[in-house]
Amino acid sequence: MTCQRYRVTGQVQGVFYRASAQQEAIRLGLTGWVRNMSDGGVEAVACGTPEQLSAFETWLKQGPPKAVVEGVDVQTETPVVPGHDFEIRY
Repeated sequence: MTCQRYRVTGQVQGVFYRASAQQEAIRLGLTGWVRNMSDGGVEAVACGTPEQLSAFETWLKQGPPKAVVEGVDVQTETPVVPGHDFEIRY
């Protein structure tokens, strides 16, 4: 299992980005979480196969229809004990 941390910048709060990212992650079979950041961005940690993570990153770069993504920074995370879901953190 591989885990990645994503930091998404742009107009990504108030446009259903977290909920949409959660739905996409669940559709792809990923585990992890997504949350808003105080700087207006969104952060997510996702764990899965390299193929699943690649598909998730592609989605993050576009986001839901009302989002305007300016950038996605990706860092490899140390794998954690996998959960069974993908949650929204507040």
